[in-house]
Amino acid sequence: MSMSSIRTRRVVAAFAALALLSAGCAAEDGTLDTGGGSSDEGGGGPVTVGSVNFTENIILAEMYSAILEDIGVEVETRQPGASREIIFPAVEQGEIDLVPEYTGALTAFVTEDEVTTTSTEELVQTLSDELEPDIQVLEPAPAQDQDGLVVTPETAEQYNLETVSDLAPVADELIAGGPPEEKTRNVGLPGLKDVYGIEFAEFKSLDAGGPLTIEALESGAIDVGRAFTTQGIIGDKGWVFLEEDKPLIPAENIIPVIRADASTPEIEKALDDLSAKLTTEALTKLNALVDVDKEDPVDVATQFLEDEGLLGN
Repeated sequence: MSMSSIRTRRVVAAFAALALLSAGCAAEDGTLDTGGGSSDEGGGGPVTVGSVNFTENIILAEMYSAILEDIGVEVETRQPGASREIIFPAVEQGEIDLVPEYTGALTAFVTEDEVTTTSTEELVQTLSDELEPDIQVLEPAPAQDQDGLVVTPETAEQYNLETVSDLAPVADELIAGGPPEEKTRNVGLPGLKDVYGIEFAEFKSLDAGGPLTIEALESGAIDVGRAFTTQGIIGDKGWVFLEEDKPLIPAENIIPVIRADASTPEIEKALDDLSAKLTTEALTKLNALVDVDKEDPVDVATQFLEDEGLLGN
């Protein structure tokens, strides 16, 4: 499939999604038998792919869409949502069929419990046990993208910051920023307080390592930003990730989550083959192409799939 046809699909789906933010995508006549779907009869309709509104998740969703289209599955791409708290309930309700997820964060969301294990196998097993029977997790990727706290070199030098623990004695002088859900998630402010004894002077609700957080950190509006360890722009800016030196952040392997009524053996194999090719280093480079070099996520996703021999087989 060419980049232009994928881009057309994405643009059409984005406009359609504006009218579908709280409703499922109906199946259309004449779809291929290899396609999934979330109709009452099960199967036969387009597979609806969703994502959270940050660069990496959008790239991954574009990969999932292109991989499925390449094996003859009709795909509809949903407008990216603000957070897991919005997107995952849509999966549970059958409005979205397939999303790229993260093992530790999803486990914490599903179990509503603290998760600190670094065992990918343990997290995948927990997800398999705790998710509803009509929602499946496929093979996790070797790639991990963990939450992290980032500061500028100037802030790191001024406060002698190398680890997250170093923040504890000076946090009451600092302003932090990140996504609104940081206020309630265990890996956010509650966990930082319980595990590290960190309480910031102020927290500003921005976004999940996106342009608002980046701009605020760059301008000095915040001193500490919540970011992701695979964000290519962090290295480009020369900013400093603070080392997690206590057990708060769990393993965060990329993992496809799909509704059972949308899945087929062909779909599972295609997604598993993709996951096997995803490394942390590769994700970091892909994110940098979009965030630093300003390339289109569709083009970046497609080029990676072509380079890895995952299209046209």
